[in-house]
Amino acid sequence: MKSVFRKIIIASILVILLSALFLIAFLSSRSKPQIPQSFSQIVSVSQVEQTQSPSSQMLAENRQGAKVIRVIDGDTVEIEGGQKVRYIGIDTPETVQCFGREATDKNRKLVEGKTVELEQDISETDKYGRLLRYVYIDDLFVNDYLIRQGFAHASSYPPDIKYQDQFRQAEQEARQNNRGLWSQCNLASQSSQQLGPSQSSDCLIKGNISSSGEKIYHLPGQYYYDKTVIDESRGEKWFCTEEETVSAGWRKSKK
Repeated sequence: MKSVFRKIIIASILVILLSALFLIAFLSSRSKPQIPQSFSQIVSVSQVEQTQSPSSQMLAENRQGAKVIRVIDGDTVEIEGGQKVRYIGIDTPETVQCFGREATDKNRKLVEGKTVELEQDISETDKYGRLLRYVYIDDLFVNDYLIRQGFAHASSYPPDIKYQDQFRQAEQEARQNNRGLWSQCNLASQSSQQLGPSQSSDCLIKGNISSSGEKIYHLPGQYYYDKTVIDESRGEKWFCTEEETVSAGWRKSKK
């Protein structure tokens, strides 16, 4: 009798122990940390944003910092190291032309002695070895500003046409509001029609020398022809044929 009673007690104890072990295992599985769904969503959104939006560091890599040591004219500067930079998509008057000096002075005020950011389009340099770049100073897009304020014309040449539409819109805004050269140069041709002392009626090509020393010639009918005044004391000349002009070292104006 005692033996039977002892077996019952032992069996009961075993059942209790097994139940306790099962309960502990069940509670342990329920207590494992779970990542809240909201946190997972946050991580997912963050990863998408990082994929879709370039960081400020990536944007900076698209530009190159450089210090401007000299302004040559309204659309050309020299940076440290002696490299010249030609602004893409714009064309300012030559210094001797109407509003050319004002364009040069404005460019000098904007960037000379300052560190700017340079952005390349497609071409690295032009045929004269000048870097072709879009120029930024702080939050100001210099190329756009010079056009929009009437210091330059929009003048894009493939393949460097990234901001061509923006520049055309800027020029339209300047023209409609009579800013800068659009209000000052309408009568410029009246004072530039006089014949030079060495000009004959057959020699009508104007050989101009820019402030940077570049020799540029203008044919009758070109945009800057009537606005260009020849000063023979500076070495500028009248030419009779394009062949003669090119042989003398002049290149044709783009407009």
